[in-house]
Amino acid sequence: MSTALVRPRNGKLIAGVCAALAARFGLPKLLVRLGFVIFGLVGVGELVYIALWIMIPKEG
Repeated sequence: MSTALVRPRNGKLIAGVCAALAARFGLPKLLVRLGFVIFGLVGVGELVYIALWIMIPKEG
């Protein structure tokens, strides 16, 4: 598990939020993306994704 939570420049689809969370917690990117899709169907996934997009800094 890495120590920093940063959005990567490579391996991202939209903003890199799922890739950052997957790298930080050692999970597959597909699993994290699937989680956001499922939460998006419930109605909270989009808001959480946008909030994390603003809060997580880009990789320097």
